[in-house]
Amino acid sequence: MTPITEVDGRRVTLSNLEKVLYPATGFTKGEVLHYYATTAEVLLPHLRDRAVSFLRYPDGPEGQVFFAKNVPPGTPDWVTTAEVPRSEGPARMVLVQDLASLMWAANLVTEFHTHQWVVDAPDEADRLVLDLDPGPPATIVACCEVALWLRERLAADGIEAYPKTAGSKGLHLLAAVRGASSDQVSEYARKLAVEAERAMPRLALHRMTRSLRPGKVFVDWSQNAARKTTATPYTLRARERPLVSAPVTWAEVSECGASGQLAFQAGDMEARLQDYGDLLAPLLDGHGAAALP
Repeated sequence: MTPITEVDGRRVTLSNLEKVLYPATGFTKGEVLHYYATTAEVLLPHLRDRAVSFLRYPDGPEGQVFFAKNVPPGTPDWVTTAEVPRSEGPARMVLVQDLASLMWAANLVTEFHTHQWVVDAPDEADRLVLDLDPGPPATIVACCEVALWLRERLAADGIEAYPKTAGSKGLHLLAAVRGASSDQVSEYARKLAVEAERAMPRLALHRMTRSLRPGKVFVDWSQNAARKTTATPYTLRARERPLVSAPVTWAEVSECGASGQLAFQAGDMEARLQDYGDLLAPLLDGHGAAALP
């Protein structure tokens, strides 16, 4: 019998709780749901008011993995949805606004990906993101070196950057911005990537060309396009282990000397949250948002 639980007054169906989703560690669907329930306090503010793209992996990362952007069939009527602009025409997407919606969505077995704008202001970006992606044999250690340079470069423009792991092999830098469109933020991010490549030609790369990427860090500026989404802070990733896109301190970035040093799994997050709280909380209040130069 499929269990039904009540979350904040909503009836939420939970299924296949014993199903192993991460065979390498034996991590089950029930543990996935427990992770999201216990991190909801810090995760929900980063989801709220942002249309969500689901990267679903219902049979684990070794099974079928697919994006679902439109409202999934069977979505409860109490889950908030919103019409959002797309190049092919408006579409209706899910907003995860509360704990009940989070647990319903988590039961789908999904990564959470969000835009760099909120649904009430789709024409104005409120986030800048730089996705640092290492080309083997480069690792996250090289990403950290590039991130430190970008931090100083952004600071020179009055923009404070905050790091988080991608939850796979790279690093994301996030910053709160204001008064600019997604196109303007994308162009600014592209210029930063070009500058990084000029400053560190043996390490950084601003072009996606596969043949150029071995041993270098691709500074992916294109994630700022209005149509694109990026892994939300604290989301689990569809990887061999239950890795988290985890906020990290700049001290951890500067001290990173091994590829596994900044790999955090679901079980690591309770202690980190007790020690640090939400390291990305400054992105949420809007007071530190900077105008682009």
